[in-house]
Amino acid sequence: MKRNKKFLGLLLTVFILFTLTACGTQKSNTDQTQPAASEQAKVGLLTGVGGLGDKSFNDLAYEGAKKAESELGVQLKVVEPPDLASEEGLIRDLAKAGNALVVVVGFDMAEPLGKVAPEFPDTKFAIIDAVVEGNNISSLVFNEHEGSFLVGALAGMMTESNKVGAIPAMDIPFLNRFTVAYEQGAKYANPKAQVVVQPIGSDFSSFNDPAKAKSIALTMYNQGVDVIYHAAGGSGSGLFEAAKEANKYAIGCNSDQDYMAEKLVLTSMMKRVDVAVYDSIKGTVDKNFKAGTNTYGVANSGIGVTEMKFTKDLIGADKLQKLDDIKKGIIDGSIKVTDVTATK
Repeated sequence: MKRNKKFLGLLLTVFILFTLTACGTQKSNTDQTQPAASEQAKVGLLTGVGGLGDKSFNDLAYEGAKKAESELGVQLKVVEPPDLASEEGLIRDLAKAGNALVVVVGFDMAEPLGKVAPEFPDTKFAIIDAVVEGNNISSLVFNEHEGSFLVGALAGMMTESNKVGAIPAMDIPFLNRFTVAYEQGAKYANPKAQVVVQPIGSDFSSFNDPAKAKSIALTMYNQGVDVIYHAAGGSGSGLFEAAKEANKYAIGCNSDQDYMAEKLVLTSMMKRVDVAVYDSIKGTVDKNFKAGTNTYGVANSGIGVTEMKFTKDLIGADKLQKLDDIKKGIIDGSIKVTDVTATK
């Protein structure tokens, strides 16, 4: 009997010790549990002046940031500048707000970012479409000329009049990069091709003037042009309206715009701004932020064309195979695409 009592006492002691240890362990885990780094990270996104709803690069940047917000748990603040003059102040405001990363969209942000970034050495910055020097700046640039060559080649293959067109927002080197390579691609695929280029305007409002883009496109179509490519941001919707009225072909830019005039938008030059923005945010969260110039092109799928789900049958297997061969040529270097902004 005494032995049983001793045994029961021993069991009780062990049970009490186990309970205390377990409680202590549980408490320790609770004390040590901290929010993931991504849950603490704040990210600011300053769109281009055109703002959201452009169905182009601003919307793409937003999509990449929203994906990071959903998957990485970052806190996202999105600001749309009313004009160019406000950009510097808004970049500074986002940095002051304690954002771990501030992403700015557009080459027009280069000068204001160059002024603000040195004031906040502990803040990371990323800029779309420009190179700005700084240990805390990631310059996200794209080989748009490669994608423009591809869609130019498709235009050259698809034209029946041997006249194709391009509508850039402005006549500036950055956008000439699109149109010159487009012309090169069209003539590579079709030496008889003539290329007509007509800019929309001379300031940044040209990125958000679909009525002017539509008017230019209708004039081109009436003059015998039967395929038109735009490099004009939100103005591109005007081209697609013109294509529907004229029942002629168009080519989209930056995002997948094929749905905006089904079976008339042959394809869109895909510029994966969404991927670049997501990569920058993830790099910040993972403590693997890549300052310097980060280039996205055909070789790393940062630039390309859509799957052409509305036009595959229309284009035909032979032309699609030729387009794929051209893509391979760009990647392996056997096809040299002109980049008018390249320094010699």
